[in-house]
Order: sequence, then C-alpha cells, then structure tokens
Amino acid sequence: MDLTLLLRKLALVSSVCVLLAGCARACGPGRGYGKRRHPKRLTPLAYKQFIPNVAEKTLGASGKYEGKITRNSERFKELTPNYNPDIIFKDEENTNADRLMTQRCKDKLNSLAISVMNQWPGVKLRVTEAWDEDGNHFEESLHYEGRAVDITTSDRDKSKYGMLSRLAVEAGFDWVYYESKAHIHCSVKAENSVAAKSGGCFPGSALVYLSDGSTKHVEDLKEGDRVLAADELGNIVYSDFIAFLDRDVNMHRTFLVLETSERNVTLRLTAAHLVFVRDDSAASGMAAKFASGVKPGQEVFVWEGRGRLRSARVERVYAVEDRGSYAPLTAHGTIVVDGVLASCYAAVEEHRWAHWAFAPLRLSHTLTATSWWRWIVPDSNVTSQQDGIHWYPKMLLHVGMWLLDRDAFHPLGISGSS
Repeated sequence: MDLTLLLRKLALVSSVCVLLAGCARACGPGRGYGKRRHPKRLTPLAYKQFIPNVAEKTLGASGKYEGKITRNSERFKELTPNYNPDIIFKDEENTNADRLMTQRCKDKLNSLAISVMNQWPGVKLRVTEAWDEDGNHFEESLHYEGRAVDITTSDRDKSKYGMLSRLAVEAGFDWVYYESKAHIHCSVKAENSVAAKSGGCFPGSALVYLSDGSTKHVEDLKEGDRVLAADELGNIVYSDFIAFLDRDVNMHRTFLVLETSERNVTLRLTAAHLVFVRDDSAASGMAAKFASGVKPGQEVFVWEGRGRLRSARVERVYAVEDRGSYAPLTAHGTIVVDGVLASCYAAVEEHRWAHWAFAPLRLSHTLTATSWWRWIVPDSNVTSQQDGIHWYPKMLLHVGMWLLDRDAFHPLGISGSS
C-alpha cells in the first residue's frame, strides 16, 4: 500500500466534498464562493475605484517601490520587451520603452490582451505607458521599474474602460485603478518581492507552548509535540503537531505585526494567514479573519496562562521582515503563537472549510500513530518533508482555484500560483 497514493485519493474526495458544499452554499441567499453554473458575470469598476481596496505600494497590493531602473542599471536586465501582435503600443517616445516591462507584468498583460479580444471582437488592448525612463511620473512610480502599465482599448471607447478595469483584475494584475477618463492604471509585484512569495506562515522565531509547560520556536517543532491550541468553541486544548504545510528555513519574508494591549504580546504572521478576532454573533464568540484585514480597535484572543483565552485589543498593525517561514498544522487546526490564537490555515477566509479539507492529512497522522498501520506502511512519516509548500495544500490550492472564484482567495495566498 502506498501512503502518498492513498492520501491523494482521500484528498481528492475531501476537497471535492468541501468545495461542493461551497457550491451548495452559493446557491442560497447571500454571497457564496461556489462555482457558478453559468459564466461569471463581470462587474465594471467605477471611475476612481481600485482593486484591491488598499494603497498601491502596500503589502496587499503591488508592494513597495524598489528603485528606479535606467538603461545603465544592473536591474535593466529584469525588463523584457513585449512584442505581442495582439497589443498596440503607443510608443510616443519612439524608443520602444513602452514595450519594456517585468516578466510578471508581461504575463498579466498578455493574458489581458486575450480577454479584451474575447470581450470585444475586433478590438485590441492598447498600452499608452509602461516603463518610464524620462521621469514623467510622480516620485516612486512603479512605471520607473517596469511594473506598471497604463492601458486603453484600441478604439479608445471610454464606455469600455470600466469593464477593461475588471478584465485587468481577472487577468491577475496585483493592483488595478480606474485612474483617469483617459486610461486604466495596472501594476504588479516585483519579481523578487517577498510579498509575491507570501503564503500563510509565522517566522521561525515565533514561540509555541508545549503540553509539558515548556516553550519552543516554531522552527523546532517535530513529530510527537503537542502544542497549545483551541477547539471549535474556543476552549484551550493541547493538540498534536502534524506537519508543516509550508516551510522555508532561510527566506526573509514580510510579516504583519499585530501589537495588542497586553504587555509584550504581539503576533507576527503573513498577510494571507487567518487569525481569530472577536465576533459576538458567532457561537464561539470568534471568527477567522485574514491578518491583512485586522485593524486597530479589533480584538484578538490571547492566552492568560491559566487555561483560558481572553480578548485583547489590537493597538497597532505594521510590517516587519524576518527570517524563516513556517506554517504548522495541528490536529485541531488552531495554534497559540506568541500568546495569540491563530488558525493553521491561509489563503481562503473560511477556517471551517479549510479544516474539513485537511481531514485526510489528519487521518493519515492518526493512522501513522497506530502499530498496525506502521506494520503495513513502515515508513509513513508525514512530517518528513523538504522545504517548500507541502504537496497536499499545493494540490488543494490548484483544485480550489479551478472550482472557486478568484476573489474567494487572498491575493497573496495565490500569488505564487497566479
């Protein structure tokens, strides 16, 4: 019997069941995330609207400015020309500068060009500005790095620009802005951006709490550890550590810091990771929320050290860079890290769905612990894995992106796959 083959079969059944449940939910009243039976109806952006609804050079959008690129820069090699015949380049400078852009920007632009031709037969995508070497934009514009384009349709029909903006969002641009009556502004993350590689993790130096009363860094967790977590009602439990869903020992990533009103209690985690906030309308009194969506004034749950959790106000949210990134999975799907209760899941803002989807991995862990299973599959250690994303969540993400709408995912939770 092959453990990996069995897990893959269980995973497929589990993910289909969970995602079908999402489809059923989408058929009911209210907004659902399930796959529609009919083609998705696209809604044009309004004038001056931008998606995502954050500033362009923030973690949740295209990320920080990394410096101007000139023809004499070492980074000039990061730019690649785009000769797609389905795109019209204005190139008013007659230098082909408008054809130069980063590979990520080029990929998104080429995808958008196809969408434009499908949406309006006979009409092409038109680029009025890409890389800027002449200093015609505001300071720290992403045009100076080849990470931004200004676009219109070839017929310059302004009534199409709202839908053009929506098509750009669907094509995968990291930030789209219906900036002007004359054009749409789109931008992408840097090729080497830590944000572009961000999933859902904690830094390696984050602390977890073991059943024997000791603490341990997340990076040091191993099979057999039981860590502080919470059940579905918010009661403190000790839960088996199962595996790392993602692990990278040396990578430096950007983490959000949720600084609480409790002295020395701060949580560091990536923007797409789920953390529990107070929600009096929920049966447990808490709800899972993307870290990027937590604002000062909201309340998270901190461990008192006496067997229970209590809410604490978030005073400040800011970003830092730290070494190592680890996404531990426990049997309960929750974990207390640096004194704050967090989910083990990321990318989709549905903790319960994610927990169901990972049932096969938890089942495998349970079977591995039994002597009869070890006799059948003697080398069945699910925690023995290489750096990178565990194959199981990677597979779930691909299935989810096929069955769910793109807006069901956090933009940083899927950026590595887009």
